Amino acid sequence: MLKYKLKNQPIRLRSGQAGFSLLLTIVLIVAISISIAVSILLIGIDSSKTSFANQQANHAKAIANACAEEALQEIRDSVPFSGYGNLVFSQGSCGYFVTNSGGQNRNIVVSSTVGTMVRKVEIDIDTINPQINISSWQEVATLSGE
Repeated sequence: MLKYKLKNQPIRLRSGQAGFSLLLTIVLIVAISISIAVSILLIGIDSSKTSFANQQANHAKAIANACAEEALQEIRDSVPFSGYGNLVFSQGSCGYFVTNSGGQNRNIVVSSTVGTMVRKVEIDIDTINPQINISSWQEVATLSGE
């Protein structure tokens, strides 16, 4: 028989009770360890999803900028250009629309999509000749006219 003292009080445990206490302690430690491991895995999965979404958003922004540059090139090639176009890439696609606001003023709206991410850009031009002057280049939540 085992003897333990707690606050000067002798406690007597039978050998079966000591084994049960040890088993219960081990089960609790294992349960806590498993819950910590599952929490770490879930945090890792969530982090991966966030990272993937950020990657898609960055690709969509790059594609929107490429589409905007394509629209600017159309204006360089043909000053009176107004119209639309689109580009398709392996990772996503985009479309642009150029409107003539009078004189040398142009407005370009661009929308790109990669997966579930959509990025929109609106560009205002106030001079075309002798070189294009961009008065505003902004990423927007909604395009004008939506």
